[in-house]
Amino acid sequence: MAYSKQVLDHFNNPKNVGEMDENAPDTGISIVGAPSCGDVLQFSIKIENDVIKDAKFKAFGCGSAIASSSYLTQEVIGKTIDQAMEITNKKIAQALALPPIKWHCSVLAEEAIKTAVDNYKKKSKKRLPKT
Repeated sequence: MAYSKQVLDHFNNPKNVGEMDENAPDTGISIVGAPSCGDVLQFSIKIENDVIKDAKFKAFGCGSAIASSSYLTQEVIGKTIDQAMEITNKKIAQALALPPIKWHCSVLAEEAIKTAVDNYKKKSKKRLPKT
C-alpha cells in the first residue's frame, strides 16, 4: 500500500503534537480509539469566544492515524466550534488521499474533534452561574 505525499508529510513531520491541561476551563479534551486496529488518539482544543485558537494531539497508531490527527489540528485552528463540528471523516480522507482500507483513521479523527467539543461544552455549562 502506497501512502500519498500528504500522509507521508504529516507522518514524517506531524504538526501540533502535544497535550493541554484537561482541567483548564477553556479546553476540550478527547481520548478515542479504534479497537479494530489498536489506534488511540488524544485530541485537545483551546477555545476563546467560540473560536478554536489551538489544537494538539498525541496518537498511538499507524501512519494514517497520525496523519489524520495532524491534519485535523491544522484544519480546526481558527474555526468556530460550529465549523469544526462540520468536519467529516470523508473530508479528512479525501484531503489526505487515504486508501479505503485506512478510512477508519479519518473516522477516529472526526470522532476526536466532536468529543473534544462536547467535553468543552460540558465544562462551559458547569461554569455558568446558577439562577
